[in-house]
Amino acid sequence: MTSGRNPATAYVLLDDGTRFDGVACGAGGWAGFATGEVVFTTGMSGYQESVSDPSFAGQIITFTYPHIGNYGVCEEAMESDRVWARAVIMRAASNDEDAPSAERGWLDWLTDCGIPAISEVDTRALVRHIRDAGSMRGGVFPASTSEAQARELVDAEPPMTGADLARVVTPERMTVHGSGSGPRIAAIDTGIKGSIVRALVQRGAVVELHPCSTSAGDLLAGDPDAIFLANGPGDPAALDHIVATLRELVGRKPTFGICLGHQLLCRAVGLETFKLPFGHRGANHPVKDLQTQKIEITSQNHGFAVLGPGGERTIAADEPVRWQTDFGAAQLSHINLYDRTVEGLQLCDVPGGTVQYHPEAGPGPNDSLYLFDRFLNEIQEAGRSPAAPTASRSVPRRPEGDARHQNAGQDAPRRTSDAA
Repeated sequence: MTSGRNPATAYVLLDDGTRFDGVACGAGGWAGFATGEVVFTTGMSGYQESVSDPSFAGQIITFTYPHIGNYGVCEEAMESDRVWARAVIMRAASNDEDAPSAERGWLDWLTDCGIPAISEVDTRALVRHIRDAGSMRGGVFPASTSEAQARELVDAEPPMTGADLARVVTPERMTVHGSGSGPRIAAIDTGIKGSIVRALVQRGAVVELHPCSTSAGDLLAGDPDAIFLANGPGDPAALDHIVATLRELVGRKPTFGICLGHQLLCRAVGLETFKLPFGHRGANHPVKDLQTQKIEITSQNHGFAVLGPGGERTIAADEPVRWQTDFGAAQLSHINLYDRTVEGLQLCDVPGGTVQYHPEAGPGPNDSLYLFDRFLNEIQEAGRSPAAPTASRSVPRRPEGDARHQNAGQDAPRRTSDAA
């Protein structure tokens, strides 16, 4: 089912056998293939930021907005030092360089990066199918590849559930960013975006980016004022090695988590996570801040969420319900107004908190930039308070089953490993 006028030269094949035809695009087309989890994002712009976001590692991005590539690409828009998405699916791709800052055409750049892309796909039908059936494994293939061959390749792709992709995107060694007089923040780099680093550095913080395998002792060696948990790809339930580290840190230093970091901190205090049917990805997700009672339009990119206090997947009321955790009480701070899932919580008895979404945007609206200021204020408050008690260090057994957003610049992380 192709939506364009040109003969199909490529196709998308999903795990359930559904096929969508299209046209291989880029300078001269391509002859390779890509497999991964097929997901969709609703952002109207920011396509370069999306594909260079490490949170998209192992995934094939379907853009719901029809025109992608209209303004070209530039170095300033990179969220890391490489493309992490495995392939791109579009309705109407463009190779224009119309923005004043453009340095290359979108399709030329994807070709340079070795990323397969397919255009003239009926993305509305594809996205509706994913919404009904859920995100699933799939692939992008040239028309010369038989469906039987494509099927074997899709079947060989590991599922996202149980995937530890933090080890894939994490840097090989620690780096330091910023030279301000503000707090020193030790970040566990599970795939941090450049714009998050910029948001902290612009507020005077000095940010240490540590590999995700760094021990609690090494994280504390530089006597940081706080611990920061970043975004990243994969299943938080597969990252108990990071959860164990966090359990040695919570209560000793203020701890703040974004996206995957939100999920990891929640698991560290004894809460559980689950896989969403098709995730939250895009720049138009309404979230209510239960402290201010304001509704923010947020940028999101995640496929897992945190269970409510009674193990429920959704929260019915706009109220700060509470969990009892291994480190005292925790209170709901933000809720998603699309599907009523947990979007943030505050630790009540130790300094720390989380949000599921991306306050730095990159791309997206800037409604939530205040959260970085709130985090830095909490660090100052914690510095004036006595140390809080900590919980047992053992990891519990788990059952089976403002301003314009800033993109990566001179203070953005530069990874030293391209392992994939």
